[in-house]
Amino acid sequence: MAEEKSVAPATLQDFAPKLAELTDEVLFGDVWERPGLSSRDRSLVTVSVLVALYRTEQLGFHLRRAIENGLTVEELVEAVTHLAFYAGWPNAMTAINQLRAVAEQGQPAP
Repeated sequence: MAEEKSVAPATLQDFAPKLAELTDEVLFGDVWERPGLSSRDRSLVTVSVLVALYRTEQLGFHLRRAIENGLTVEELVEAVTHLAFYAGWPNAMTAINQLRAVAEQGQPAP
Protein backbone atom coordinates (compact mmCIF):
# COMPACT_ATOMS: atom_id res chain seq x y z
CA MET A 1 0.00 0.00 0.00
CA ALA A 2 3.01 2.29 -0.23
CA GLU A 3 1.61 4.16 -3.25
CA GLU A 4 -1.92 4.40 -1.82
CA LYS A 5 -3.24 6.80 0.77
CA SER A 6 -3.07 5.42 4.29
CA VAL A 7 -6.31 4.15 5.79
CA ALA A 8 -4.95 4.80 9.29
CA PRO A 9 -5.76 8.26 10.65
CA ALA A 10 -2.95 10.82 10.50
CA THR A 11 -2.99 11.10 14.29
CA LEU A 12 -2.28 7.38 14.53
CA GLN A 13 0.53 7.66 12.00
CA ASP A 14 2.17 10.40 14.06
CA PHE A 15 1.65 8.81 17.48
CA ALA A 16 1.90 5.07 16.73
CA PRO A 17 3.51 4.64 13.32
CA LYS A 18 3.91 0.85 13.59
CA LEU A 19 0.22 0.40 14.43
CA ALA A 20 -0.64 2.61 11.43
CA GLU A 21 1.64 0.51 9.23
CA LEU A 22 0.03 -2.75 10.44
CA THR A 23 -3.42 -1.26 9.90
CA ASP A 24 -2.55 -0.39 6.31
CA GLU A 25 -0.47 -3.39 5.32
CA VAL A 26 -1.93 -6.29 7.31
CA LEU A 27 -5.54 -5.39 8.05
CA PHE A 28 -6.51 -3.45 4.91
CA GLY A 29 -3.70 -4.65 2.64
CA ASP A 30 -4.00 -8.37 3.38
CA VAL A 31 -7.02 -9.40 5.45
CA TRP A 32 -9.52 -7.18 3.61
CA GLU A 33 -8.11 -8.27 0.24
CA ARG A 34 -8.39 -12.04 0.76
CA PRO A 35 -10.48 -13.70 -1.95
CA GLY A 36 -12.76 -15.75 0.34
CA LEU A 37 -15.31 -12.94 0.89
CA SER A 38 -16.25 -9.90 -1.13
CA SER A 39 -15.53 -6.45 0.28
CA ARG A 40 -19.30 -6.02 0.60
CA ASP A 41 -19.61 -9.14 2.73
CA ARG A 42 -16.57 -8.19 4.83
CA SER A 43 -18.19 -4.80 5.48
CA LEU A 44 -21.46 -6.40 6.59
CA VAL A 45 -19.58 -8.71 8.96
CA THR A 46 -17.45 -5.86 10.31
CA VAL A 47 -20.39 -3.52 10.88
CA SER A 48 -22.32 -6.32 12.59
CA VAL A 49 -19.48 -7.09 14.97
CA LEU A 50 -18.88 -3.42 15.76
CA VAL A 51 -22.58 -2.96 16.55
CA ALA A 52 -22.73 -6.15 18.64
CA LEU A 53 -19.64 -5.23 20.65
CA TYR A 54 -20.63 -1.54 20.94
CA ARG A 55 -17.42 -0.36 19.28
CA THR A 56 -18.87 3.00 18.32
CA GLU A 57 -15.57 4.79 17.73
CA GLN A 58 -14.86 2.68 14.64
CA LEU A 59 -18.46 2.29 13.50
CA GLY A 60 -18.89 5.50 11.49
CA PHE A 61 -15.82 4.79 9.36
CA HIS A 62 -17.03 1.25 8.66
CA LEU A 63 -20.58 2.34 7.87
CA ARG A 64 -19.20 4.71 5.22
CA ARG A 65 -16.89 1.98 3.95
CA ALA A 66 -19.82 -0.46 3.79
CA ILE A 67 -21.72 1.94 1.54
CA GLU A 68 -18.62 2.36 -0.64
CA ASN A 69 -18.39 -1.43 -0.80
CA GLY A 70 -21.91 -1.74 -2.19
CA LEU A 71 -24.24 -2.04 0.78
CA THR A 72 -27.22 0.28 0.65
CA VAL A 73 -28.39 2.39 3.56
CA GLU A 74 -31.60 0.35 3.51
CA GLU A 75 -29.65 -2.91 3.84
CA LEU A 76 -27.64 -1.48 6.73
CA VAL A 77 -30.86 -0.33 8.44
CA GLU A 78 -32.22 -3.86 8.05
CA ALA A 79 -29.02 -5.39 9.43
CA VAL A 80 -29.04 -3.09 12.47
CA THR A 81 -32.74 -3.81 13.04
CA HIS A 82 -31.99 -7.53 12.97
CA LEU A 83 -29.05 -7.04 15.33
CA ALA A 84 -31.26 -5.28 17.89
CA PHE A 85 -32.60 -8.68 18.95
CA TYR A 86 -29.20 -10.36 19.14
CA ALA A 87 -26.83 -7.56 20.16
CA GLY A 88 -29.16 -5.48 22.30
CA TRP A 89 -31.52 -2.59 21.79
CA PRO A 90 -29.16 0.15 23.04
CA ASN A 91 -26.42 -1.04 20.67
CA ALA A 92 -28.83 -0.95 17.74
CA MET A 93 -30.20 2.47 18.64
CA THR A 94 -26.70 3.93 18.85
CA ALA A 95 -25.75 2.30 15.54
CA ILE A 96 -28.88 3.49 13.75
CA ASN A 97 -28.21 7.07 14.87
CA GLN A 98 -24.67 6.84 13.51
CA LEU A 99 -25.98 5.36 10.26
CA ARG A 100 -28.49 8.20 9.93
CA ALA A 101 -25.67 10.73 10.35
CA VAL A 102 -23.57 8.93 7.72
CA ALA A 103 -26.52 8.75 5.32
CA GLU A 104 -27.29 12.44 5.79
CA GLN A 105 -23.65 13.39 5.18
CA GLY A 106 -23.51 11.37 2.00
CA GLN A 107 -19.72 11.43 2.18
CA PRO A 108 -17.36 8.63 1.19
CA ALA A 109 -15.07 7.04 3.76
CA PRO A 110 -11.89 9.04 4.43
